[in-house]
Amino acid sequence: MTTKTDTVAPPSEPSRDRPFATGPVFGVVAVAAVVLVLSATRYGYFGDELYFLAAGRRLSFGYADQGPVLPLLAALADTFAPGSLVALRLPAIVVTVTAVMISALIARELGGGRGAQVLTAVGYATSPFLLMQAKNLSTNAIDSALWVLITWLVVRWVRTRRDGLLLAAGVVTAIDMQVKWLIPFFWVAVAISALVFGPRELLRRPLLWAGGLIVLAASIPSLLWQADHGWPQLGLGAVVRGEQQATGGPVTFVPLVVLIAGALGAVLLCYGLWALLRHEGLRPYRFLGVSTVLLLFVFLVSGSRIYYLAGMYGTVFAAGAVASVSAARRIGSRRRRRVLLGSGAGLVALSLVLIAGSTPWQDPGDIAPPANDSEAAMKIGLFGEFGWPELAAAVMAAHRSLTPAEQARSAVITESYWQAGALDQLARTELPEIHSPARGFGYFGAPADSATVMVCVGGAEDRLRAQFATLQPIGHVDTRLGFLGNTRDVTLWKCAQPRRPWAQVWPEWMHL
Repeated sequence: MTTKTDTVAPPSEPSRDRPFATGPVFGVVAVAAVVLVLSATRYGYFGDELYFLAAGRRLSFGYADQGPVLPLLAALADTFAPGSLVALRLPAIVVTVTAVMISALIARELGGGRGAQVLTAVGYATSPFLLMQAKNLSTNAIDSALWVLITWLVVRWVRTRRDGLLLAAGVVTAIDMQVKWLIPFFWVAVAISALVFGPRELLRRPLLWAGGLIVLAASIPSLLWQADHGWPQLGLGAVVRGEQQATGGPVTFVPLVVLIAGALGAVLLCYGLWALLRHEGLRPYRFLGVSTVLLLFVFLVSGSRIYYLAGMYGTVFAAGAVASVSAARRIGSRRRRRVLLGSGAGLVALSLVLIAGSTPWQDPGDIAPPANDSEAAMKIGLFGEFGWPELAAAVMAAHRSLTPAEQARSAVITESYWQAGALDQLARTELPEIHSPARGFGYFGAPADSATVMVCVGGAEDRLRAQFATLQPIGHVDTRLGFLGNTRDVTLWKCAQPRRPWAQVWPEWMHL
């Protein structure tokens, strides 16, 4: 028996002739691009970027905590424009401003005119999280933008029933799987929602499953790498849950999901979700609203990070903008319309203020250091960009303090993978091999057993004493703005005479 929802015709006619608001939308895109390029020139490398650069020098089909796309992008930037922060961050900037445009295209597919398209673009571009995550090269920036592209392809398929769009969505998904293993949750949610609420025809399209085969084939090298290394990607789930508890856990999850959307974005997010579920004009796309709710529930109960849902924001913003403009047109009173327009302008203004507060405009000398560990953790995106040159200089000085004989059989071990990435980027020509048991860096390999003298950067003293017969402090790093445990209050140790071979010790030291 066919349900009423399943027999609803695709809404192709109402939106087929809708013009795209090219000028205004591209104006928003241009402003967003300028903000991001200027932001990319400020301060220094973010800790994760240093790790991506190090991973790019060790290219592989798989890594413990990510796919090969970002290391490859970092390697390309370091090859053609070594040391350029803008070149390193350009891929994140390009895909993010493209996502601003595509979100407006989603509004057009949903039947929105120029006003709804521009409102969607402004909502996306004034979300502090969606925009400012792209001032660094990050998995989140690339992943979120690819989700927007995939959802646009799905929305357009609903309107046009052109199956090639589903195959294209499969190709983009295959690329996204090389960035982050998050997109399968989207497709599972879409499959469940479409099966229950329609269009069930989506699941019967051969090209959809052909796209799935492309995803599987493209993922085989990474899957084999994970299997060969004990599936570390799965172990990251417990790490993420522990980190999420620091931000309040399940109690604050939903409020923070809304908060990171920005002022205008929060309104579009909440109203857009309601519109997808209840607005009659958006009925053919109801399954995407249900998918959003399912994803929110799964990420909430699994202790995931609050920004995992950000890939759905483009579609939900678009639905909110379309429904908002439609509601505004139905208001008969001129006074009520002025109030509504004034409220919208106020939200846009507040969103711009939030963006201005998120941009790195301050001189480093004017930035107050973190008052405590919690503040440093909450502002990790800021304090994670400072202190790396000072760390590199201190470690090089510590290594030079060794005798020539000690230097000949030395290596460097760091407590965090950020520290290892910083030294690999800023001091690798001056230092011996650099190692760290942390996160993905631990899988790059243990020190050679011939290395009997180590410069250890941080680390628990009791663990170091258990491994080395000789332990001596030879330096200290304590930068004003650095991140605690990486460039603030870090002891440099001379560690000599290992008690056990590294082949035995390294698996015990490795952690995610």
